Amino acid sequence: MILYGSFAIGVIIAIASTIICIAYKHMRLAADLNNMRWKIRPEEVLLEVGRPFGSKTGLQKITEVDFYTSFGLRSGRGSITSCNSLLPSPVFTTVGIYKGSRVAIKKISKKKVDINKKLLWEIKQVRDVTHENTVRFLGACIECPTVLILTEYCPKGSLKDVLENEAIQLDWNFRMSLIHDVVKGMNYLHGSEVSVHGKLRSCNCLIDGRFVLKISDFGLTTLTTPTEAIKDTNYYLKLLWVAPELLPLTIIPGSPATQKGDVYSFGIILEEIILRGGPFQAARQFLDCQEIIARVAARELPPFRPAVGRTDCPEHLLDLMERCWSDSPEERPTFETIRGTVRYIMKGYCENLMDDLLRRMEQYANNLEALVEEKTDQLSQEKRRSEELLYQVLPRPVAQQLMSGEMVQPEQFESVTVYFSDIVGFTALCTKSTPMQVVDFLNDLYSTFDRIIGFYDVYKVETIGDAYMVVSGLPERNGDEHAKEIGLMALRILDAVHSFTIKHKPENQLKLRIGIHSGPVCAGVVGQRMPHYCLFGDTVNTASRMESAGQPLKIHISDASKEILDKFGTFKLELRGEVELKGKGFLTTYWLLGCSAPDPRPSTPALPSAQEVQDVNPYPLIYMGN
Repeated sequence: MILYGSFAIGVIIAIASTIICIAYKHMRLAADLNNMRWKIRPEEVLLEVGRPFGSKTGLQKITEVDFYTSFGLRSGRGSITSCNSLLPSPVFTTVGIYKGSRVAIKKISKKKVDINKKLLWEIKQVRDVTHENTVRFLGACIECPTVLILTEYCPKGSLKDVLENEAIQLDWNFRMSLIHDVVKGMNYLHGSEVSVHGKLRSCNCLIDGRFVLKISDFGLTTLTTPTEAIKDTNYYLKLLWVAPELLPLTIIPGSPATQKGDVYSFGIILEEIILRGGPFQAARQFLDCQEIIARVAARELPPFRPAVGRTDCPEHLLDLMERCWSDSPEERPTFETIRGTVRYIMKGYCENLMDDLLRRMEQYANNLEALVEEKTDQLSQEKRRSEELLYQVLPRPVAQQLMSGEMVQPEQFESVTVYFSDIVGFTALCTKSTPMQVVDFLNDLYSTFDRIIGFYDVYKVETIGDAYMVVSGLPERNGDEHAKEIGLMALRILDAVHSFTIKHKPENQLKLRIGIHSGPVCAGVVGQRMPHYCLFGDTVNTASRMESAGQPLKIHISDASKEILDKFGTFKLELRGEVELKGKGFLTTYWLLGCSAPDPRPSTPALPSAQEVQDVNPYPLIYMGN
């Protein structure tokens, strides 16, 4: 009796345990179904520009026009038209911010949504889908007539976008990796509670930032089925992926879906990847979508399928594609079988694009040292070119101070010599010449002057029209040498002018008037955007007056310059007498006639070729007088 009693008690305990387990599972399932964490309020979702979708009255206040305006949708595909700094790259769908993360948003028009057991079960199914090749479901905003479904955002767009983007190089390593990802994602879905996709198309195969392909738009039949079917061009385009046995039954809403139908859709996707085009690419050049669908649904013999022709794809892949779109559903392989076939085809290919990228990076790293050395040399050359250009804009010591970040302080120079020259009768010459002739004439003349001053310790200040200005003694002081350098330079320039020929007026003798004066000036950098090294002082004005009061083909110098030249004892000067200078009164001036000591500098160089012509300082240094 004791034995029977123990056995009975054991049976009772076992039954009770089973009942408790079943009850617990039912409670867990009921808790999962009634878990409403997936439900999202409109104010929780923001566009990336920072504006909430809804208002205090809710999303139902948003009209169709408001929605499309807010989301920036164009041509059936989303695109944020006004975005912030978070969007440096193209956007392929409607994008929002939810709990600080970027999400993809799908909009569906529904007149009414009942939160019943069927809907809760579908939401539980998609929430349980967690695979590296499927898009995560994040939640839904059920505010009729506009329903929003939030999913993981894939920044690279869809497989369709990648195939259409000619800027992306699609080698077979890349293509096989995408095919492998589709197969893995679909094999997982077919083995999950979702069981079947039903809308497998290239636009529903999304690509994340690591170029991993993820299956999207599966499940949620109650939410995603529109209230009414609009049979437009886009409607018939979607039917190109539908299996022939399902076409007669395909009347949206309530499209049929089978696992064998998904395999057929995968076969059409293979054709897109192989040809890098749309479904039935060759046939659509002659037939519209409705005609293609009618021929597929008619079950012709042989079956009407996409024409692939000769390609460079693996032969086994073509065979797999044809088996996938077989007219008989029983002859189509399962995704488990397809996965084994794809693995066999992928021998020699890299299964993951990131692995392939790492392999390529390793190859690149082997040559990185030489590449860095080459780029560093190029950078150094560009830096030298930039520095030389700056040295032409500003005196070298000043430019070096600016490059080192130092402030260039204004500086007083006790004694410099300033040279001015202009062309006598230049205005009359211009009236008898074309603008191009004047430009060519001045270019020839000043190119000659520039070659001459390159042999002297002088700095070219500027050329304005027929005026030419040079200074010596700054920015680096040279004692009394500044007057000597300017004097020798002026004699050399005057000698060159005597032999200079005006090409379009060879019968005219060029007449140059030269003025020279020595004295103190103040110099400094003015401006920040285009800094200029400027001269200030009465010395500049007096030198200009010496030139304007001079005579053709003569060098007119002031008494201050004569006193410095006399120290060298080699310059031949002639007293001109007292001359009235505008704003200066009467001053004693002189003519510089020559120099008894031989000039160690070479004689005036010949006119170089166009490639050799380069100004010593083509950018002017501005002066300002009192």
